[in-house]
Amino acid sequence: MLRFLTSGESHGRGLIALVEGFPSGLDIDKSKIDDELGRRQQGYGRGARQKIESDQAVILSGVRHGTTTGAPISLMIENKDWDNWQEVMSVTKVNVKDAAVNEKLLKKQIKHFRPGHADLAGTIKFRQRDIRDVLERASARETAARVAAGALCQQLLERFGMKIAAHVIQVGSVRAGSVQFETLAELEEKIHDSELFCACPEASEAMKDLIKSTWSEGDSLGGVIEVLADGLPVGMGSYTQWDRKLDGRLAQALISIQAMKAVEFGEGIFASANKGSLVHDALYPAAGQLPFQRKSNRAGGLEGGMTNGERLVVRVFMKPIPTLLRGLDSVSFPDFKAHKADYERSDVCAIAAASVVAKAMVAIILADAFLEKFAGDSIADIEAAFENYRTYLSNGNRQRQS
Repeated sequence: MLRFLTSGESHGRGLIALVEGFPSGLDIDKSKIDDELGRRQQGYGRGARQKIESDQAVILSGVRHGTTTGAPISLMIENKDWDNWQEVMSVTKVNVKDAAVNEKLLKKQIKHFRPGHADLAGTIKFRQRDIRDVLERASARETAARVAAGALCQQLLERFGMKIAAHVIQVGSVRAGSVQFETLAELEEKIHDSELFCACPEASEAMKDLIKSTWSEGDSLGGVIEVLADGLPVGMGSYTQWDRKLDGRLAQALISIQAMKAVEFGEGIFASANKGSLVHDALYPAAGQLPFQRKSNRAGGLEGGMTNGERLVVRVFMKPIPTLLRGLDSVSFPDFKAHKADYERSDVCAIAAASVVAKAMVAIILADAFLEKFAGDSIADIEAAFENYRTYLSNGNRQRQS
């Protein structure tokens, strides 16, 4: 089983990702991890924090001479702004009688809840005295660690011919038109020049205009991200238990990203309002690698909680960032009196960055399902199991296996 954990705070020394269950023998290209981290910091509508940080991963364990060893892999992303936060985020007690130290603590104290964030529930749940103790861990800065872990998993998947891409298809009320592409490499070429990672140039410019006007209003915007995956073998995931269904696992992973509120697979929303004859993907004989084919993919590559050989299509819906420059009505803490919400340096729209995080989370879940299906402690073991399965699919899948 592949699993990962993250630790660290937004303004602490750094962030840590721990990936366990990764097979030995995979050559790791660290530059690909750093490229994904760099993409997470891009996007029109981002705040000043991105001018401070320049994220790169430091691999601390689990890789030797550029190759995975089978041991847990730990990665660290340093916070470049740590020098300005050492007293405020110190892990040891500080001298509050020191006037300079006390001034820094008071300046960074959060005294008014920000509606839409974890502030209220988290402060009450953990009996905190300062809302910052919640803000620091709940912050989307944590997603840098997820992206590092996801970049590792993408390299594993690519070794076996699987490719993942993500693009922005909507910001606020502006939705991109249909864009045709045969391969995910073509899609990535289309989004390369877009500050919003949108494949439709006209929509990308309209999105930027909307973000600019929203920025001037002191407000924020959300949007919709589409994540796609090609080359997935039939049968990843399972129908046998609720918690092994791949669509359920993907949905949980995507919803766990800060500010995400809904997930759609394939044409799920369309399907809910139409008849079955217009929804389900009919099967036809074929003479290729698989003995069947489809003319549509409204299911988004998943049936019964398993991959079915078609392209995975999943969309995740992001709410507007709840930190508003103009401030929402709120209450103070700990006296709960009427007040405007505090403002912590934030973005107007982080949809482009969120698309990189969504891609990472899909990669992590797919890598876990892949290793579950083709279990092995080393790449060599996995390759043998994978090739055996491919032979079964192409030659003997109509015969019952003994």
